[in-house]
Amino acid sequence: MTSLPPLPLRPVDAHKGTFGHVLVVAGSRGMSGAAVLCGTAALRGGAGTVQIAVPESIQSVVAMGQICATTVGLPATRQGQLAWSACELLVSLLRGANVLAVGPGLGRGPSIQRIVRALLAKADRPVVLDADGLNALAPLTSDWRAPCPMVLTPHPGEFARLVGAETTRVQEHRHDWAVAFAAHHHVVLVLKGYQTLVTDGQRLYVNRTGNAGMATGGSGDVLTGLIAALVGQGIPLFDAAQLGAYLHGLAGDLARDELGEASLMASDLLAHLPGAFRRLARET
Repeated sequence: MTSLPPLPLRPVDAHKGTFGHVLVVAGSRGMSGAAVLCGTAALRGGAGTVQIAVPESIQSVVAMGQICATTVGLPATRQGQLAWSACELLVSLLRGANVLAVGPGLGRGPSIQRIVRALLAKADRPVVLDADGLNALAPLTSDWRAPCPMVLTPHPGEFARLVGAETTRVQEHRHDWAVAFAAHHHVVLVLKGYQTLVTDGQRLYVNRTGNAGMATGGSGDVLTGLIAALVGQGIPLFDAAQLGAYLHGLAGDLARDELGEASLMASDLLAHLPGAFRRLARET
């Protein structure tokens, strides 16, 4: 099993460009919170700047939800999801980013599937793919290989859809399936759940932080933004995924200790990420 890497030091002469620009593509009507959680986690994770691209119908809600990020409103369908015509604008926004986080709250449908696949085909920088971004790829064909450096963060159900299997089968063989999948598709895989697994097909890290209180809507959106922030700061993908899983779980443990498991919400993870970073810095 692989050990946890240390957090990099932040230079005393740093500026916001030092710590990367994260582009978050997330949200749809009724799911604006996913975009806010992901973008806020990227900021709490140390990103220099964060831009959140959302359907124009929810831009004002997302902008009010996180005033420290910039927002971009994009063409939307009648259902409040990103429209295909948004794709060219997204590709343009991607050119100014160090890392792309895509998927939380996007919704499903032909237009989302086309946008996600087109973005991945055009991406020439790391991508963290979660939630509906993963659903846009499922099930993967056996000959699919990541077109760019990628971190995939599925929960067991999403992973089951990616591999075309039952969730129970995935859970019975988590370690073997995760390693084989990452190796075959050339990705870093973060298979969420009890003792989240992080693997690049060669190395395997089993995360020991976290608790049952984190089994609540929005927790995965926080993890996506956090990993993207770490990647944007120049941390290698596998290391960033390890640190993200550990810090995410540790924030959950700190929140549990203060609030209890039953009352824990995803926004509590954001509030406790600073404490998680401080504790990890002391330990390494």
